[in-house]
Amino acid sequence: MYAEIISIGDELLIGQTVNSNAAWMGQELNKIGIEVYQISTISDDKNHIVNALNDALKRTKLVLITGGLGPTRDDITKYTLTEYFNSSLVRNEKVYKQVEKMLKKRSIPMNDLNRKQADVPERASIFINYAGTAPAMWFELNRKVVISMPGVPYEMKELMTKQILPSISQYFKTPVIIHRSILTYGTFEAKLAEILSGFEDQLPPEIKLAYLPTEGVIKLRLTGRGDREERIKKMINREIDKLYKIIPKYIFGEQDDSLEKSIGVLLKEKGETLCTAESCTGGMIAHQITTVPGSSEYFIGSVVAYSNRIKEKELGVNSATLEKEGAVSRQVVEQMAQGVRERFGAGYSIATSGIAGPAGGTTEKPVGTVWIAVAGKNGTYSRKYIFGNDRMRNIRRSTLAALNLLRQYVKGELEHL
Repeated sequence: MYAEIISIGDELLIGQTVNSNAAWMGQELNKIGIEVYQISTISDDKNHIVNALNDALKRTKLVLITGGLGPTRDDITKYTLTEYFNSSLVRNEKVYKQVEKMLKKRSIPMNDLNRKQADVPERASIFINYAGTAPAMWFELNRKVVISMPGVPYEMKELMTKQILPSISQYFKTPVIIHRSILTYGTFEAKLAEILSGFEDQLPPEIKLAYLPTEGVIKLRLTGRGDREERIKKMINREIDKLYKIIPKYIFGEQDDSLEKSIGVLLKEKGETLCTAESCTGGMIAHQITTVPGSSEYFIGSVVAYSNRIKEKELGVNSATLEKEGAVSRQVVEQMAQGVRERFGAGYSIATSGIAGPAGGTTEKPVGTVWIAVAGKNGTYSRKYIFGNDRMRNIRRSTLAALNLLRQYVKGELEHL
């Protein structure tokens, strides 16, 4: 089953407010077996609302609207929907008492505009808004449903979670939709698709595979649809097991995992510690590592050695090597990794040195050239990467590459040193 979302508000169209509501609603609807067919963002204009609603009802049986339910003149959604469904406004005493209670709690005096928020369409079913003053409204027409909610995110989420989603589930008989995601790093989307072509060919019709790449990380999302939840779960689990056998060296986690989380798990299991020496990444690797709760158990610290003087003084990099090879080189980044590991007494270390850009590149070392090294008790391993011309993207991709290189090293997946 499909639904459409209509977001109303001039502030959304001019970029003053980011439309986070629609994304959240899409996720929550999907959990109960409803897919979002289209999301429309329109202005606070009667004709726009009517036209968008007409179009949506031609395509779907369920339309969810947010915005335009406030007490001011530009909030016209309630009045437009009242007219659209040939209804009239009536005072709802339960809504009125809630508005009164909410305003009293906030020490705001009641006025005519606030009172009018308790005037609701007679033909609508009403959901009391316990987080605000504007109620949600449920309209039915020819077995199709239109639901109007406030645009304030926390009010909308409160209404959706506790009242509207359960009501939708009860009203519509929807199929089971289950998602499970595998996170990979270390190859390109086209190459991964080539490797998994045979896997895709044998997928049962109830299961679909989607590739979702983001700056080097490729999420493989398996979606199963059917009438029986347990059956779909078992089918997806079987396909996940196959992926772990086909591409084990690329998989680092599932669902909301991250490289930094997976590294934390590995280091805790081994009782090991980690430190970093960063040049081009400017502390981004350390930042990512310390976003993980409990990282103080294994992360010791970091040296941001942006200048050659700090590389020499704090990390023990040889000045002759810097002069001969340059800061962006295998020799220097390996000395950085070895130096910080020795000084901090850590089990493992990461080091980076590169040309983030947009300037500073040469023919031999273009912008985006990055050397990354990892060191541990089994020696030091380094790898050269060439990313692109965008500075922030180069920093983020270098961070991910460094974390993945360490993950492979700790797991013993790198070549023999």
